[in-house]
Amino acid sequence: MTTINTNSALEGMYWDTEKKVADKNNGALTQSDFFALLTQQLAYQDPTKPVENDQMIAQMTNFTMADGITKLNDNFSSLAQSMSSNQALQASSLVGRSVLTQSDQLVFTGESLSRGQINLEQPADNMKVIITKPNGELVSTFSVNQPQLGKNEFAWDGTNQAGETVAAGLYNISVEVSARGKTENAPVQVYTPVSSVSMGNNGNGITLNLLGIGAVKLADVLEVSYG
Repeated sequence: MTTINTNSALEGMYWDTEKKVADKNNGALTQSDFFALLTQQLAYQDPTKPVENDQMIAQMTNFTMADGITKLNDNFSSLAQSMSSNQALQASSLVGRSVLTQSDQLVFTGESLSRGQINLEQPADNMKVIITKPNGELVSTFSVNQPQLGKNEFAWDGTNQAGETVAAGLYNISVEVSARGKTENAPVQVYTPVSSVSMGNNGNGITLNLLGIGAVKLADVLEVSYG
């Protein structure tokens, strides 16, 4: 009678309980996993109560829809990244140009006129532009002739009340609109040179860095101008 030594037979065998297989799908079921589960389901089903055809079709349809939605999301994510890159490339072409944004600050470069506009929604008798230093000291004030509904453009040559050219820099600007004996402040839109373009995380949140004023969202730009 031959005796088998189980200890000898098991000798040398080693079970690595700590070894793990890398999951490339981060726990998500793939198409192969689905069909493997479906095969197991068919193999272990109760012969007296087999899976109905409509149930099987419903399971396959649900998986196909889920798989399709996942791929669609991936495609949209790729498209969004591509659009962000294209948007950043287009935004970079604005460096050196001036963009129109709503602001209560006006930049005088010392080399060219500082321009802006006021949009009136109601008729006005008079419209006055007031430019001051950051400390509130008056620099210049002038009227916009014959204000009209809609866009009214203005330009400041960088001179003060005495006709002297002021230093280049950032100034405060406000507009007073008079109509029927009543005076109110109106929002101002100014042109400011773009010094650089910044991108947020993953290419999102593109901002333009305006000379003297700082960062503004690309979506806040109302108009683009040369110089």
